[in-house]
Amino acid sequence: MKQQFKRRPIALFCGALFAFGLDTSAFAQSSQSTVIVTGSRFEENLNEVPANVQVITRDEIANSTSSNIPDVLSQIGGLNVRSTNPGQLNLDATVDMGGYGVGANSTTLILVDGQRINSIDSTSISWESIPIDSIDRIEVLQGGASVQYGNGAVGGVINIITNGNTSKLNQASVSYGSYGTLVNNAILRDSFEDTTYQLTANTSNTQGWRQNSAANAYAFEAKITQKFSGIDKIYTDFFYGYTNAQNPGGVVGQVGEGNPQSAKFNNIGSNTTTNNTGVRFGGTKGLGESYIGELDASYTNRTVFYYNPFYDSDAALNVTPYPIVGASNSNLSGWQLNLTPRLKADLGPLGTGIVGYELNKAGQGGTNAFGSAATNILTQDYYISNPNGLPYNSQHASVLNQSFYAILKLPITKELSLDSGARHQTQQASTYDSNIYSPNGAVTADQTYSANAGDVALNFNYAGKQKVYVKWNQSYRFPNIDEFWGFDPNTYNRVFNGILRPQIAQTYEVGGNWMWSSVRVNGSIFSSSSQNEIMYDPSSGLNYNSQYNVNRRGVAMDTSSNITNRLSLAGGGKFQHSYYADGPYAGNAIPVAPNLLLNARASYSIDENWSVGGVVNYVSSQHYDASQIYYSSLALMPSYTAGDVYINYKTGNFDAKFTIKNVGNASYASYGGYTNVMAANGTFSNNYYYYPSDGRAFYITGKYNF
Repeated sequence: MKQQFKRRPIALFCGALFAFGLDTSAFAQSSQSTVIVTGSRFEENLNEVPANVQVITRDEIANSTSSNIPDVLSQIGGLNVRSTNPGQLNLDATVDMGGYGVGANSTTLILVDGQRINSIDSTSISWESIPIDSIDRIEVLQGGASVQYGNGAVGGVINIITNGNTSKLNQASVSYGSYGTLVNNAILRDSFEDTTYQLTANTSNTQGWRQNSAANAYAFEAKITQKFSGIDKIYTDFFYGYTNAQNPGGVVGQVGEGNPQSAKFNNIGSNTTTNNTGVRFGGTKGLGESYIGELDASYTNRTVFYYNPFYDSDAALNVTPYPIVGASNSNLSGWQLNLTPRLKADLGPLGTGIVGYELNKAGQGGTNAFGSAATNILTQDYYISNPNGLPYNSQHASVLNQSFYAILKLPITKELSLDSGARHQTQQASTYDSNIYSPNGAVTADQTYSANAGDVALNFNYAGKQKVYVKWNQSYRFPNIDEFWGFDPNTYNRVFNGILRPQIAQTYEVGGNWMWSSVRVNGSIFSSSSQNEIMYDPSSGLNYNSQYNVNRRGVAMDTSSNITNRLSLAGGGKFQHSYYADGPYAGNAIPVAPNLLLNARASYSIDENWSVGGVVNYVSSQHYDASQIYYSSLALMPSYTAGDVYINYKTGNFDAKFTIKNVGNASYASYGGYTNVMAANGTFSNNYYYYPSDGRAFYITGKYNF
């Protein structure tokens, strides 16, 4: 494996940041008067929220090396972001906010303007459907928030806000760089009387650093906000996202072994195409002096097409003694409806209360089709055991979620308040499965489960710009629909493993926000315990509810400071330990959950035209994604340090930026595993694999405000 950053280059790089520094506008100082919405789903001051919340502003995003949302969350938010197809566009990134490892995509809730965009299966977030120029700010809440948001808000909540600003803005940018990467962004925003319209668009194309890793992404969003008297307003937001990405697959071996730029033999020529369309709408209505009503709703439709020519090729079907048989085409089609009305009441001396209802209804179906050559083999060699003789696999699942919740903020003194809340959610799930290997034909199942959330917190504003809080929280997540099925690791046949129970986590947390002059600090110490944790076992190929508890302990902190009127520094990190609390694996760490994350950022304004900046992320070693039976015998994924730097020139309405990404050319991977790996001759054997991140890349970006 290549050496990543040696100590001397790290010291020189950090010294350069301090010596040459960077632009004070790069790190906005979130004061205690900062208004956020993630804490209760209504607007409130940051000092009123008993939670660890970080606000990433539009200016911070603009004055960074980030070109996509996962980059923003990793480089500015300091969060743990990993990917199985990292690439220059970061299309399938997963954010782990609580040390949940492989299950992180289902325990970090992603919102756009307060509305969930997590799909009902385990596929990654459609980041590309949110043009980065449409973002006003991003609110990052660490810790459980199922009282406010229900299913999936276990590790944390990321709320991407595109509402808010009404000032005129006409801006376009073009970025071109390594591996044939071209990114275009544009935003058009203006207001006429009380009506604000905003159009944003993005196109992204890359040939990719790895073999078979080219990708294209296109996104468009149109939003109209209409204000009335007082706080009354309504909005409508139409969006469309499209991606076509080749799939290079993993590299066999431990991180650093093999050729990281080569695609796996059975992935060459494969690609995934996704279309994501929808509408979000909602509004706010003042109901007299003491009440505020709000309503949010959304409808999304998504189609996914997977294509892999290997499984209909001679290379797969002419292998002896047994051919490699697999589906060459897979289709998914699904929809999701969300509706969330809520009411906030001023209760006088009893503080404020919130009551709400949430409806989520969704369905998704898919087919796995075999190519003509593979179908002939299946038919001739009697592989098809389905009594109907169907030469394809078909499945469908639907869910209906309903929940009621209530929140009370009770003032005890002028500085001290008691915050509490509860939610009850019920999920009805139905499944259908028919595949060629099912001797008894189609299998159906129906199941209803429920889960409860609650929290109690004391929030103490002991000074004008400082607060501390103590909090207990219970949050939950229901299984994704694809977690109802698993795979036989030897035959790759799909296996129905049942509708799983919801996962529950209780957390104790102490934290706060502090402001001293130009220095901001926020952080928390937490301890949580999970029951019925939903897990995947690579050895058996099944998803299951763990009968053993999982503990998570840690401390998280983020700070920023305007050292001078030209130099700004920021940084933070998280130390966490996720491990089995009992059972035969007691003390074993959860795979793909690093213990230490560190982040440092800096920006320096040389003069009114020139500025420079950079960011460094460190991720400690972590366990490969593997069955616990191999825990003590496997190596660790190595730690890594990766950094980006930029220099920016601004004159009038024009900006030009030169960026070097992965400036140290670190060779690393954010995800890897150990399981039964197929070789080109059709045999299987246990081995390591990993998904390498891209090497050093250079970009030049031009931006103009019209």
